[in-house]
Amino acid sequence: MNKIIPHTDEAETEERFLISDLCDLISQYMDQEQVKEVYNAYLFGAQAHEGQHRVSGEPYIYHPIAVARILAQMHMDVKSIIASILHDVLEDTPATRKLIEREFGKDVAHLVDGVSKLTHIKFKNKIEQQAENIQKVLLAMAKDIRVIMIKLADRLHNMRTLGALRPEKRRRIAQETLDIYIPIANRLGIYIIRHELENLVFKAMHPMRYRVLEHAVDKTGGHRKELIDKINQALGSRLVEMSIDSQIVSRKKHLFSVYNKMKDKGLPFSKVLDVYALRVLVDSVDDCYRVLGIVHNLFKPIPGRFKDYIAIPKSNGYQSLHTALYGPHGIPMEVQIRTEEMDKFAESGIAAHWLYKSPDEKGEIVAHARARDWLTGILEMQQSAGDSLEFLENVKVDLFHDEVYVYTPDGDIMKLPRNATPVDFAYAVHTDIGNHCVAAKLDHSFAPLNTPLYSGQTVEIVTSPSSRPNAAWLNYVVTAKARSNIRNYLKNMQSDEAMSQGRRLLERCLKPLGMRLDDINKDDLQIAIQEYGFNAIDELLEDVGLGNRPPSLVVRRLVPERIADGESEETKEMKSQSALAISGTEGMVVSYGRCCHPIPGDQIVAKLSKGRGIVVHRDGCKNLAAESKRSDKYIEVHWAEDASGEFNCEIKLEIENKSGLLARTATIISDCEGDIENVEMEDRDGFSMNLLYLIKVTDRNHLAKIMRRLRRVPSVMRIIRM
Repeated sequence: MNKIIPHTDEAETEERFLISDLCDLISQYMDQEQVKEVYNAYLFGAQAHEGQHRVSGEPYIYHPIAVARILAQMHMDVKSIIASILHDVLEDTPATRKLIEREFGKDVAHLVDGVSKLTHIKFKNKIEQQAENIQKVLLAMAKDIRVIMIKLADRLHNMRTLGALRPEKRRRIAQETLDIYIPIANRLGIYIIRHELENLVFKAMHPMRYRVLEHAVDKTGGHRKELIDKINQALGSRLVEMSIDSQIVSRKKHLFSVYNKMKDKGLPFSKVLDVYALRVLVDSVDDCYRVLGIVHNLFKPIPGRFKDYIAIPKSNGYQSLHTALYGPHGIPMEVQIRTEEMDKFAESGIAAHWLYKSPDEKGEIVAHARARDWLTGILEMQQSAGDSLEFLENVKVDLFHDEVYVYTPDGDIMKLPRNATPVDFAYAVHTDIGNHCVAAKLDHSFAPLNTPLYSGQTVEIVTSPSSRPNAAWLNYVVTAKARSNIRNYLKNMQSDEAMSQGRRLLERCLKPLGMRLDDINKDDLQIAIQEYGFNAIDELLEDVGLGNRPPSLVVRRLVPERIADGESEETKEMKSQSALAISGTEGMVVSYGRCCHPIPGDQIVAKLSKGRGIVVHRDGCKNLAAESKRSDKYIEVHWAEDASGEFNCEIKLEIENKSGLLARTATIISDCEGDIENVEMEDRDGFSMNLLYLIKVTDRNHLAKIMRRLRRVPSVMRIIRM
């Protein structure tokens, strides 16, 4: 049985690995012609990197050979090995992609390009550069999974040899490994690489803690192993009696997991009792469950600590039974039960596609199929993300999660991250169901859309053709698919609303001139559009609607011959009659000042705010400068006769300091159909206090009704609209 042997040597004492050693290793599973191709790639890479050295002082070519060795231990194909030897030539040497393609073919050129950083583009900062580079690798990975295998091997060797770098650079690289590469290795099920990377990150970021914990684990090893041997003997004898072929092996928890458990649960090392555990390997799934029964019969199981990853595998394909028991002397012990095939895949994940696949096998293994599904989701995220930083945020959200398992109304199992909501479930089923979601039933009872889901629940989504995604959903969705689809929809909706608003604003400015937008000469309009740097009229309208460009200046550019030096009385009268009507239903391109909370019936003014569109204020608001009324950003507005909706309004009640008044005033507001958004209490002098209510009302009449009712309360001394 082939096994990937994890590298555990110290970085400073790592044995140098030569091309002859690599050729001997790959000759175990490649033919001589392929070995010759790998050697030719070495000659090409050695010549390209000639004269280059790593920070440690050794010739640079030793790094690509070491990366190729890691991949060769996974039995990766010849093109992956060649690409790993050449993975830095595009970035660090004059060699071009065309040259690599001519010498080694398109596939190798694609793999090398996929793992190369973007070095010829200027970025605003390191964060943007990191996001762009990781996005490039992930998108290349989505087209060919071998790209990330090379990148993981590259990162693993870099982490092994991290000791030669400055401390701050070591910590930065270790943090990036922890944020991105370890979660990817976990998502692809490559635990053998994940665990070594975690230990190397731990050592780089907390060297003193690493040494102390390593010493503690070694020191207690003998005592814990005695307990394991007793369980091993008892369990082994019973399995022989039941005629179950098995192999029992002990497992030592790696240091990073021990450290995290101590940190997360606030435990001293002496209280971490699963540093050593047993793993039972059997021939079939039936035997797994038979062994589970035997184990629970021999030793008392700990309630709530059993997990069945065979019936419901993890998202990366991992399968096993996990249980925790009270062993000899009442000391807890963890036992894992799985088939030998499951054990191979648990160690290698997606790498098992190459490591354990027979030459004539055409079907995909479970881990590989699940990886393909995830990579399809990566492409969907990229298509709906606004930029590389948003894309990277979505990927991180998707990588860091524990899972819950819920049921569809038809009884199918859906896997979702911990704290997922019905909205996440809706988008997981289908994007259209998410976009038209209005309500949810959990176990046949209606529940809010922000309710966290728990394993075992049956989730049913109620949809409506007229329903649309709500921006508030972004506050509680946790899956990358839901978040990216909601953002994408809102962007498109804002774009449509901005275009409509931009047209209204331009038409309003053209009306005093006796013109409409359609009256402007198409050639003149096209020239103006190009001067502004746009390709179409819709882009210009959207820019105006978002407040990035004052409509009056655009009109002056479109019809300069119609703009007179002075304005006639008739024109001024037409302008005053063309004030923009605010209906309250404009959407995201019209907002209302939080400083003054205008409501229908108030005298209002408005100004253009870059990126937000029109911001409406009450006339006389202190935050609206007096000179703004004479600027191009000032817009004359008034409430439409049919203005509708709910608008925030803030009122202050000065009341006597008596118990029960908060509840009484809140009840009055609710009885008057006013929704309370927020309430704050301020002590004044011990005998009186202020209640600050932020409420939703429909107009001034609605507000007046609420205030009249509140004034009737004897202990209310004064009411002020803020």
